[in-house]
Formats: sequence, structure tokens, C-alpha cells
Amino acid sequence: MLRVRLIRASLCLAVLTAPLAAAASDGSQYWPQWRGPTGNGGATQATPPVEWDEARNIRRKVPIPGMGHASPIVWGDRVYILTAAESPTDESAVQYRILALSRETGDVVWDRTAREASPHEGRHETNTHASGSPITDGERIYAPFGSAGLYCYDVEGAPQWDVDLGDMQKLYEFGEAAFPALYGDRLVVVWDHEGDSAIVALNAVTGDEVWRTPRDEGSSWNTPLVVEYDDRVQVVVNGTNMITSYDLADGSIIWQCGGMTRGAIPTPVHSDGVVYVMSGFQGSALVAVDLATAAGDITDTAAVVWRKDRDTPYVPSPLLHDGGLYYVKGNTGIWSALDADTGDPFYPAQRLDDIGDIYSSPVAAADRVYLSDRDGTTVVLAAGPTFSVLGVNVLDDGFSATPALVDGEIYLRGHRYLYCIAEE
Repeated sequence: MLRVRLIRASLCLAVLTAPLAAAASDGSQYWPQWRGPTGNGGATQATPPVEWDEARNIRRKVPIPGMGHASPIVWGDRVYILTAAESPTDESAVQYRILALSRETGDVVWDRTAREASPHEGRHETNTHASGSPITDGERIYAPFGSAGLYCYDVEGAPQWDVDLGDMQKLYEFGEAAFPALYGDRLVVVWDHEGDSAIVALNAVTGDEVWRTPRDEGSSWNTPLVVEYDDRVQVVVNGTNMITSYDLADGSIIWQCGGMTRGAIPTPVHSDGVVYVMSGFQGSALVAVDLATAAGDITDTAAVVWRKDRDTPYVPSPLLHDGGLYYVKGNTGIWSALDADTGDPFYPAQRLDDIGDIYSSPVAAADRVYLSDRDGTTVVLAAGPTFSVLGVNVLDDGFSATPALVDGEIYLRGHRYLYCIAEE
């Protein structure tokens, strides 16, 4: 049962006048969500360094309480992080917290406990109770904690609303990790689990439910992709049974495509009217879908312009950057780089010998690709048609969260610390 608690009565008026996030500020110089300003993993203006270690190019190293794989986001002079910390009074309970840190000093500007409760289910040993990343439009911060609730704060940490969508029953109690997509005044939540799955659109200003569409899917861990194409806004959702595109206006289905593997995790990416969707658990699948011709069931139609069936990622999402589609088979370190238009490889798939198990997704800036592993290594690769390792950087932490790239900085959220890396 959906539960919404409004904190400020004035929000009822605000919903009538709230502009789209892009109208207030396009945020292109910041990192407002885990896949960056474009949603494809690339930074449009950042110039981060290539080399660092514990003694070099570390601007700040800030300990973060608790555990979380939520990626940092950056807007203005703030970095926002979600974490799940042990309760000081109840050893079975978790404090679901959001922290705002100063980019200039690393100091905690504010720290809010959204909820303190005992999780209703367990989690995989490599997962956390704060694996969904926050989102911001520069006015509000959205903190998704799955079954523990979805919370909205203003940038000064004042609570605005919260929503309880119920309790998920995840396959094998692997835990939760998916989080919403934000577009204008809509926040879209995919609720795929072993119970009644659905996709739900909320009013981002008030938390009110706008529409809900049932889904014939079991557990998945992917974030929806919102795409504006031909004067229509679509929500593309990965899935084990079907990839599905929904109309953002009312939740109706626009098109569907089969072919994904079990427990779909990677988030789709999009450019120039083509959506790329992939998964890699107990198999490999990748399809490129032409939105110009996609309608109804497109599984075996020309709307699927090309496909692949090997070396696709299980956990990491792909990177789409300057016409290249990049992805890593995270448990083997096999790196693939393709021409996004044709699907032809830039070069043969490469095994990255310097990197281990990967949950983090690749990101790019300044014609460079950054890929971090769970043992503390970040490999920097050249973007484009030539394979070249530009740097191998090792820190005293492990990284399951995806980096944020802003200005000349890299924000790496580790298992224990938040690093700010920049040329010294």
C-alpha cells in the first residue's frame, strides 16, 4: 500500500508551478545521478586526472559511516551519499542515512537518518542496505532505500515527503539495489521482485502516485532509462522476460522486446534514437533498438538493428560515449568496445589483467574511460578505436560504487572512504 507523508503544505501549490529540472538548470557540469548528466556514463565537461595513489593527487579522504554501494552524486558545492549504519541502540536495526558533504572541505554539512528499522530480508554478502544511489535536480535530493522507503529532502536537508511502496521479496534474499529515474516532475520506480511487480510514476514534488502499471517480471536490479524521442517521453526498462518501453505520460506500453538473461541488472543507455540494452547472468544478451520503428512486440523485427550474445556484463552497466559502446564482463575482466552504430568491435575483446571483480560501472571524460574494481584498483583506458591502458591506480579501499566525474575531480566512494581525486 502506497503511503505518502507530506511535510510542507506549501508543496500543494508548488506542484502547480514547478518547472522541469532542465529548465531550472541543465546540470551538465555536475553529476546529478549515478550515470552522470547524460545518463550514459559520460561527463560533458570534466577533466579528471589519469594517475593517483595514496600519496599523490588525493585532495581529500573522508571516512563514511556504515556501509553502502550507492554512488556519490554532485551538485554545486555539495556531494551527496547514502549509507546504512548500525543502530547504536538496537543491533538488529539499520539507520538509513543521507549525508551532504562540502566539496571544498569534505566536512559533513548535514546528516539525516531517514529511517531506523530492522531489514525485513537478508542480503547477499557483497550487497548492502544502501546500494541505490541518490538523485538530484538541484532543488531536491531523492534518497531511495527500497523497501525501507523513498525519501525527498531539500538541499539544506529539510524533509519534504516520503513514500513506502511495501516490502520486496528478492530472489534468494540477494538484497535490493535498483533506484528511480528522474525526469522533470516525474520520478519513476521499478518494483521488480518475487511478489507483485510493477512500475510506478510519482510526482517528484509531492510524492503522490501518478500511475502504476503491473509487470510480469521477477527480481531484477536495474534502473529505468527515460528517453525523449519524437515528442514522446519513454521509460525503457530492462527485464528477464521482456525489455519494455512505457509512455511516461500514462504508463501504457509502447514496445517490448524479448531476449534478456535472468535477473537483469545493467541499465540501458541511449543516443541518436537508438537504445542499447544488455544483461549477462547465465548467458549473454545485447540488443540495439531503433526507436523510430519500435512499436508493439519488436523481438524479431527490423527495429532490433543489431545484437550480440557474448561477453556482456552481469552487474556493471554499459558506457555510451562519443559513438562508442563500452562494457565489461565484471567477473572476468573482459573489456569490449564497439561502434555503437554498427555493433562492430573497435578492437578484439581484451582481458584487463590489472583489475579484479567489478560491480562499478565504467565512466568517461576527456576521451578517457575509468573503471574501478572491488579491490581498490582503477584502470584508465583510452576511449575510441584503439585499446590503450593509460593508468593503473591503486588505493587502500575497495570500490563497488560508480565514480562521479566533475570539473577536475573524481569522487570515488569506497567501502570505507570517500576519495576526492584531483591534480595537486
